[in-house]
Amino acid sequence: MTVTSDSALHAGSFVDAAGIRTHYHGAGAGEHVLLLHGSGPGVSAWANWRLNLGPLAERFHVLAPDVVGYGGTERPADIRYSLRTWTDHVWRFLDALGIERTSVIGNSLGGRIALAMAEDHPERLDRLVLMGAPGVGMTITDGLRALRAYEPSMEAMRELLTTYFAVDKSIITEDLVRTRYEASAAPGAHEAYRSMFFDPRHAGNDLGITEEQVAAVEHPVLLVHGREDKVVPVEVAWNMVRLLPDADLRVFARCGHWTQIERAADFNAEVGQFLAGREDRQ
Repeated sequence: MTVTSDSALHAGSFVDAAGIRTHYHGAGAGEHVLLLHGSGPGVSAWANWRLNLGPLAERFHVLAPDVVGYGGTERPADIRYSLRTWTDHVWRFLDALGIERTSVIGNSLGGRIALAMAEDHPERLDRLVLMGAPGVGMTITDGLRALRAYEPSMEAMRELLTTYFAVDKSIITEDLVRTRYEASAAPGAHEAYRSMFFDPRHAGNDLGITEEQVAAVEHPVLLVHGREDKVVPVEVAWNMVRLLPDADLRVFARCGHWTQIERAADFNAEVGQFLAGREDRQ
């Protein structure tokens, strides 16, 4: 196994993904696992996956990029943000690292990107984990409205995280609030975030998927959802598990939109076993 220090894992690396300087975190060895973060102010691969990268890297080669428009990845001035743009960027990231086949863990928006990847090139994917991901039956929730309406400040970030993201408010520390706020207020970050969802030149809200598209996904899928999710209701996961040909659903009680943070140990165990193969779960 490749050993990576916590500081080096946090700092990450950069790669040119078809002209976009892309920041990512990578560690471990073995089968490839791609982790795709969600959307939201101050979001990044590290913010989403900091409690999961190390444990999963004990069994797999994990890679977590900042998708274009987020985190430390370059934000080209002429880019048009859309599901197609984000999905293409992820493919180019994998190509830049020479990765032909991978499993994918997608959080929220990252889950929708994972489904688009399964439609694009199913032969390049092994297994999918969809965590708090939008899907069939998704509506605009109060949580999504609050995410979109955010204006950078410590107070606004604290209110957003405590009200909509976690059942256990104790995980919303001042350090977490400050880190997310500072990322949301970094040069160009808020402008890009607002553009994705409010500028008519972009299509960040166009994330719909049909029942036919879902039913065509033949990969083994694990859906993970918080029962008290206020951003993507758990009913969406029930809709998806009924439509996907080969899917399991794990619902975490007393848990909101951040299953990978609020129930990190359980998440890492469930996902690790699923990615290793069903025979490992007996």
